[in-house]
Amino acid sequence: MSSYFTDLAQQYIDGEWRPGSGSWDIIDFNPYDGEKLASITIATVDEIDQAYRAAERAQHGWAEASAFARRAVMEKALRLVEEREGEIAEAIIAELGGTRVKAGFELHLAKEFLRESINLTTRPEVSLVPSPVDTKENRLYRLPVGVVGVISPFNFPFLLSLKSVAPALAIGNGVVLKPHQDTPVCGGSLVAKIFEDAGLPPGLLNVIITDIAEVGDAFIEHPVPKVISFTGSDKVGRHVATVCAGNFKRSILELGGNSALVVLEDADIDYAVDAAVFSRYVHQGQVCMAANRVLVDRSISDEFTEKFVAKVRSLKTGDPSDPETVIGPVINSSQAEAISATVEQAIADGATALVHGVTRDNLVEPSVLTDVAADSPLLRQEVFGPVAFLVLFDGEEEAVRLVNDTPYGLSGAVHTGDVERGVRFAQRIDTGMFHVNDGTVHDEPLVPFGGEKNSGVGRLNGETMVEAFTTLKWISVQHGRSGFPF
Repeated sequence: MSSYFTDLAQQYIDGEWRPGSGSWDIIDFNPYDGEKLASITIATVDEIDQAYRAAERAQHGWAEASAFARRAVMEKALRLVEEREGEIAEAIIAELGGTRVKAGFELHLAKEFLRESINLTTRPEVSLVPSPVDTKENRLYRLPVGVVGVISPFNFPFLLSLKSVAPALAIGNGVVLKPHQDTPVCGGSLVAKIFEDAGLPPGLLNVIITDIAEVGDAFIEHPVPKVISFTGSDKVGRHVATVCAGNFKRSILELGGNSALVVLEDADIDYAVDAAVFSRYVHQGQVCMAANRVLVDRSISDEFTEKFVAKVRSLKTGDPSDPETVIGPVINSSQAEAISATVEQAIADGATALVHGVTRDNLVEPSVLTDVAADSPLLRQEVFGPVAFLVLFDGEEEAVRLVNDTPYGLSGAVHTGDVERGVRFAQRIDTGMFHVNDGTVHDEPLVPFGGEKNSGVGRLNGETMVEAFTTLKWISVQHGRSGFPF
């Protein structure tokens, strides 16, 4: 077992590793074999206050420091991730049941986002805006917001913590990070260790490992943070947004999805099958961008269905540390039970199981369901597991209607032999992201990432990182003399 789970099983507050003062422990389990990885005494409301106050104290000097000093820390953090890549991958496999392919995918993206954070440190901080008054100069300063609170999920914990933490720090903010209680090390203390070893001044990054049952809304209500960056379910995201609005805070919400991968009649069927299987079953389907729904033109449905089902049946479910495993465990038993219940309910309601996966502990084998009733709520909700709904349509107009018939709008894809037809199709879909002749699961450091409808508010990546974690201040300079009416 990685030493991370013994050395980092603590809170990280004001540059110190220490236990929480709560009266109970969060137990960190390996979801595949149930092995106890760590026991972490939870943080209380008092530790949340200490963490935010530490970040507030440290932030002023950090913001005033040279951009090149901040860049040096980001560069060192990247080198450390590169040097420790093997150890981090093993931790991802152990703590969240990620396969070796998934761990590699997560680490590749984490390094890409760290590289972009290096660039963010030296972005222009001031611009001149013309004034209708000849003798007046308008300066527009882009300043760090101060302190950012980050709440990260369990599915890509290392990546999705870094994705907000690194740019917020690079721009000059302090950060308090609360990882998901199922992934406290990969999503929390490991990130702190990377930055500590990279030379980040104490207090700028704090990690609070706790549970809502202990602290309630204290993490988002606290007066210090000006921005809360949350990644998780739309149900919790709605609550976060409400609390933030009531406390005049900005919220960046990256929420769930119910993406569709559409196969038009002129698509390359073999390629579309590969894209659809990856888009639905990567990391056991525990991906916000996953293709819950696979929509296929009825004229090619027989061939597509046969090949899709055959490929799904070939996916190996089992030990995530085995390089041959494609589908490892879901994060916990409640998730496994919910996914199994979804499949059984669909079948009870008349759906046909082309593949009916078996659930053993936290291992949920893949399922493929078709003949789901058009008005079924299952087609409009997010299923966070290895279950694909295969839906047939007649023509492009019906496909557009079906794709948009969901309260979510995160990602999606369309496959067609005519690229421009694909682009026109994508423009009609109410999502934040859509891909032509590709999968639904993509993230790149320079492209704004986010969704419409219940899939979130705001964007991350590239220039939107600057917008997310800074504020604007107008300072005018009158070089002449203003005239006043009295």
